[in-house]
Amino acid sequence: MFGFLINPSKFNKFADIILKPLILLCSVILIAGLILVYLSPLDYQQGLTVKIMYIHVPSAWLALLTYSIMTIYSVIGIAFKMPFSFIVNKAVAPIGAVFTLICLISGSLWGKPIWGTWWVWDARLTSVAILLLIYLIIIFLDKTFENKEVREKTTAIFILIGSVNLPIIKFSVDWWNTLHQPASVSKLSSPSIDISMLQPLLVMTIAFSLIGLIIAILRIKAEILIRKNR
Repeated sequence: MFGFLINPSKFNKFADIILKPLILLCSVILIAGLILVYLSPLDYQQGLTVKIMYIHVPSAWLALLTYSIMTIYSVIGIAFKMPFSFIVNKAVAPIGAVFTLICLISGSLWGKPIWGTWWVWDARLTSVAILLLIYLIIIFLDKTFENKEVREKTTAIFILIGSVNLPIIKFSVDWWNTLHQPASVSKLSSPSIDISMLQPLLVMTIAFSLIGLIIAILRIKAEILIRKNR
């Protein structure tokens, strides 16, 4: 049933079916999200600046989600020697890096008027910056070794080592006294964010997720084609 998640041929067939509907769905949700963001209230302290949240938070979540997916595929690739796992890792690493970069830039834009500075060596900010560095090293490793098997296994092992950073990012605001605020949407049943802000945030997160998924599908299809022609 889920063979398209591990088989290149099945993935291509599934992708051809789902790609156009995904693009249409993404467009509708993104437009709806932007409208909700426009209509969402200003924060009584942060004013208009709070709307950076609708870019910053989804980017942060997707930076972590992308790396989590790479970690899972690395385990599968190493344990079961499935080439498709390494294809996925190569295809989505740049996507994760872009989401992480957007998270850092939007966070700096958000932090300047609130904290009075573009950057602080806060536990959360530093660990996310390390995540970007890890993504860049993964991309670099993929271009380093000539031997394909050595390159893919080395990259997968590094991904697994780098996954140690994920819980540090997630729980840094709880473990240390940081400037970064604690999670506001830890439980959807009782979030500490008002519903008028939660709704556009969730819609924008879905839109960003679909954008990332569409780009990932296109990159995976391209990588499969490249490997077939070699």
